[in-house]
Amino acid sequence: MPIAAIPEYIGKQDLSEASPGMRFSMYLPIWTERADQEKQIRKMAGAKSPQGRELGQILEQQGMDAAISHAKQARGRFPALWHKNDQGAQSAWKRVSGLSGDDKVRMQALVARQQALASTACTGDEVMVVDGEAVAPFTTGLGNEHPLENGFAFLWPYGLPYLPGSGVKGVLRQAARELAGVAAAEWDMESDWTATAIDALFGKEDSNDARRGALSFWDVIPGIEGDKLIVEVMTGHQSHYYMQGESPHESGQPIPVYFLTVPPGSRFTFHVVCDLPFLRRIAPELAENDRWRRLLQQAFEHAFDWLGFGAKTAVGYGAMRFDEAAAREREEQARQQAFAQLSPEEQALEALRKTCEEEQRKGLLSAGCQTAQKRLELLKAAQAWEDPVHRRSAARLIRQTLEALPWSKKQKKQGIADELAKLEAE
Repeated sequence: MPIAAIPEYIGKQDLSEASPGMRFSMYLPIWTERADQEKQIRKMAGAKSPQGRELGQILEQQGMDAAISHAKQARGRFPALWHKNDQGAQSAWKRVSGLSGDDKVRMQALVARQQALASTACTGDEVMVVDGEAVAPFTTGLGNEHPLENGFAFLWPYGLPYLPGSGVKGVLRQAARELAGVAAAEWDMESDWTATAIDALFGKEDSNDARRGALSFWDVIPGIEGDKLIVEVMTGHQSHYYMQGESPHESGQPIPVYFLTVPPGSRFTFHVVCDLPFLRRIAPELAENDRWRRLLQQAFEHAFDWLGFGAKTAVGYGAMRFDEAAAREREEQARQQAFAQLSPEEQALEALRKTCEEEQRKGLLSAGCQTAQKRLELLKAAQAWEDPVHRRSAARLIRQTLEALPWSKKQKKQGIADELAKLEAE
C-alpha cells in the first residue's frame, strides 16, 4: 500500500477526517515503500511467463534485494522507493475527493462569517452580494505543481476549495472590458460601461500611472453540492505533436490526465465592497444613485452567461447562473434580523404594514382577512402605548389601510372609528 510523505511519529493513522487540502497534499498516499516493492515482486514472480519464472528463480536463490534490482533493470516502470506509485495514484483520487461532515460544517461557517462581516463592518451602500449557482463543474488552481499532474486551489489553513478574490476581479474586469467595447470581443448589447468607469472601479494597470480601484473582491467559499468533489479527466491524443515536436497523426498514445472539480449545483456567494469615499473623489458620477452597483450587476450577468469563473472556462467549466432562491432567502433573513431589532411597538406596526401589502398584492383583502384582524389588534394595543410618537404612527398606518380595506359594518357599530379619532387626537 503506498504511503504519504509524513513523519514516522504520525504512524499509519486514519487520515480520512483530514481536510481535502491536506489529503491532496501532505497526506497524499502515492509514494512507494519497501512493502509495496516486495508485494509487487511476489506478484511478478508468480506470473506464468518466462520473465516471471526468471524473477522467481532470482528471488528464491538470491533473495528479495537481488529480485528488486533485477526488476528495476528489466522493467522501467518498476517503482523505486519514494517515487510515485501508479497504482497508488489511481486509488488516491478516491481518497482526496471525499468530503466529511466537518468539511461541510467548516464551509458553512466560513460563509456565515463572511455574511456577518459584510453586515456589520460594511453598510448596505458599500457592499454588494451576488448569489450564483454552478451549472457546470468548477475548477481552479490547475497550474499549481502537484505529483498528480494537476493541482487545485485550497484555502489554507482550512484546506477547503475556494475561488480567490483576485480571480473574481479578473473575470469581472474582462466582462466590463467586453461590455465597454475595449476588449478583443465586442458585444452588441447595451451597456453603460466605459473605459473611465473600468479604471475607477477596477484600477489602472498602466505601470506608469497605476492606481487602485474602488472595488474590493472577497474570496468565495463554495457551498458544495453533495458529499464529494468530482474527478474529471481530459485525454490528450496528440502529445507527440504538442510535447515532442513530431508531425501530427492519428496513431498517438492517448494519455488521460485527471483533475479535481467542484460539482454542478454548488452555490457561490460573491461579496464586493466599494470604497465610496474614494469613489466620490475620483468618479463622483459612479457613486450617485448606486450607479457602480448597476454596472457591476451587468458585469456579473455577462460573466455568468459568457465567461465563467476559474480554469478551463473555454471548454465550459465554471459556467454559472444567478441563484434566485438564495437571493430571496438572504433578503428574508435580513428582514427578520432587522425586525428583531425593532421595539415591540415598531414590530406591531411593521407586521400590519407587511401583511397589508402582501394581501393587497395577492388580492386577498376582505372583511375576515389577516389585515383586518391585525389592524383591530393594533388599534386596541396602541391605546396603551406610552410614547405619543408611536401612537400617532399607529393611527396613520391604520388610516392608510382603510384606503384599501374600509371598516366592516360590525366594526363600525362597535365604535372603532371613535377609538381611532381618539388615538389621533392624543
